[in-house]
Amino acid sequence: MTEQATGQVTPSQTVGPFLSIGLTWEHGRFVVPEGTPGAVTISGVLYDAAGDPVSDGLVETWQADPDGRFDHPDDPRGAVPPPVKGFVGFGRCATDAQGRFEIVTVRPGALGDGQAPHLDVSVFARGLLDRVVTRIYLPDDEEANAADPLLSSLPPERAATLMARAAGPDAYAFDVHLGGDAETVFLAL
Repeated sequence: MTEQATGQVTPSQTVGPFLSIGLTWEHGRFVVPEGTPGAVTISGVLYDAAGDPVSDGLVETWQADPDGRFDHPDDPRGAVPPPVKGFVGFGRCATDAQGRFEIVTVRPGALGDGQAPHLDVSVFARGLLDRVVTRIYLPDDEEANAADPLLSSLPPERAATLMARAAGPDAYAFDVHLGGDAETVFLAL
């Protein structure tokens, strides 16, 4: 609940189900333009705690470029233009009627602080009072993943909920479970 200027308490509201209003993103699911050499696709399904697909959710990603840098003034090493033409670092995809989402991007680079390459993920869905935040790690860099502070702090079965699966050439699968036995690890911010 929030307090208005009059001192009255107003009820909290859940996000959705109208996520398309005001939440559209110019580039949508494309972190890089279609046809970008080296692009990868990460697709999956957003599930609720009962294991049912969430058809009115939203999945956002934010990531470093392939060199592990951000073209943003908050990057402590300084903002630099990305080495991949058209890379925007941010993607947003609404789920479809079967709860599916897809992001087209490039492999992120390591940040240089011990974290393995990863994508940060925010999920918005009905029933949530705020977004939930998680990460996607790619299975290709076992050494960096094994040394990652977050992954190494979790029991192996929980760390596995943050790991994408190979789903073909330049494609990965990553499902998000908002609750239940297969619940994805979410981060407290």
